[in-house]
Amino acid sequence: MPARPVLAAAFGAAALLCAAVAPATADTSETVTVDKTGHVAEDGTVTLSGTYRCTGAKGVAFVSSSISQSDKTRKVVYGIGGSAAECDGALHRWENTGKVSPGSLKAGKAHVQATVTELHSDELLLLQPSFHAVQEKDIKLTRS
Repeated sequence: MPARPVLAAAFGAAALLCAAVAPATADTSETVTVDKTGHVAEDGTVTLSGTYRCTGAKGVAFVSSSISQSDKTRKVVYGIGGSAAECDGALHRWENTGKVSPGSLKAGKAHVQATVTELHSDELLLLQPSFHAVQEKDIKLTRS
């Protein structure tokens, strides 16, 4: 398997596992946004996008995203890729693409979470996450 999808999956999984304990962003100039529309293809490929701004990362930083749709019986959250982030204080675009089982997500209302996360080494843990920005947003998922 190529290295890029493996790294994206690892970063996305790390962000999803740590999102429940993510502290509030200390620096209000650090942001992440989610575009109001996402896309799902017939084969299950999902594309989400938005913007981000972060500063001062000393480790590897990335933008991860997840999407969910609720029905009356369950809510399943799908990690949708991860893309490298440049934490130079400038506004940047991000776009993540991932694949879910065909038919798992349908056109219509969906909920997205995007997170700018930095992984850095410290004395106790090999990699420790540091959260720069998080946003949750309801979007419209369209068929592409």
